[in-house]
Amino acid sequence: MSNPAYVLGHSAFELERLARQERLIGGATDDYFKSAGLTAGMRVLDVGSGGGATALHAAALVGPAGLVIGTDLAPAAIAAASEAAAARGFRQVSFRQGDPTEMTFEQPFDAVVGRYVLLFQEDQAGMLRRLAKLVRPGGLVIFHEPDWSFTRSDPPAPTYDKACGWMIAVFERLKQSTNMQAKLGHAFLDAGLGSPTMRLRAVTGDAVTAGEWLRSVADLITVLAPTLEQQGLATAAELGVETLAERIVAEVAANNSIVVGRAEIGAWVRV
Repeated sequence: MSNPAYVLGHSAFELERLARQERLIGGATDDYFKSAGLTAGMRVLDVGSGGGATALHAAALVGPAGLVIGTDLAPAAIAAASEAAAARGFRQVSFRQGDPTEMTFEQPFDAVVGRYVLLFQEDQAGMLRRLAKLVRPGGLVIFHEPDWSFTRSDPPAPTYDKACGWMIAVFERLKQSTNMQAKLGHAFLDAGLGSPTMRLRAVTGDAVTAGEWLRSVADLITVLAPTLEQQGLATAAELGVETLAERIVAEVAANNSIVVGRAEIGAWVRV
């Protein structure tokens, strides 16, 4: 698993942001895992665990009779994920630092899962191909990835639209894709895994009902601000991260805008 330019990092703020993000996207992850067939007693490998939220979704579904092993390249992420699992009392979950495609495991898994992982990979199909070798025949490969191409506002809320544009631009500049709708399906096909079942969910609403999503956009721009400046995509004054969340929400409210947020794409196959 190679993500040398993982732009979001693993700062304390980023790990806190991931916890807030979980409130927005956790329902989609849970829905995709259940629809794919993740059930009690399964052995699951979670790829790119981050703060551990995805592994905990899997752990809740496989129960005490199951097993979840989470992996991540960053020691800070492993520490945060282990703490989160302990807080939930999930003894069936453990975390290991490193690239799962280079690790040795005691036996094949019933499922390999990941969330917001493939978009950072240069060779998405290659990664899926290598991970599928860790799954028993008839087991599952399940991934949940984002797509920002759906974001918009009507009537226009310029600050929200600009922030979403910054998000897309910086990832494109780093040659990493935030628009995974088609790319996720093609990655499964190119890996030789067959046509995946795919689902899409997205937040939509006004300044009240989509307020948490609007604040999450500002969170992301805060994390990305140094890179946006380094890449010449925006100045610190243009970003104004100290007040960005408040300005986005206020503008959406003042314009009586309805916003559409990032889409959550789920894809899964049996191998």
